Amino acid sequence: MVKCNFCGTELEKGTGKMFIELDGRILYFCSNKCEKNTFKLKRNPRHLKWTKSYQKGGA
Repeated sequence: MVKCNFCGTELEKGTGKMFIELDGRILYFCSNKCEKNTFKLKRNPRHLKWTKSYQKGGA
């Protein structure tokens, strides 16, 4: 199983979105919310309470 690159939730097979950058990195997103927070709003997941990286004590 792969995890969302923004919020850290596990994606079930056949769900989510895969984004391939020009340098070859593969980013997985569980929802449009996570994708927009990454690219459009350029937010850091460690500063948002609903992400798993915040809950681990990353903030």
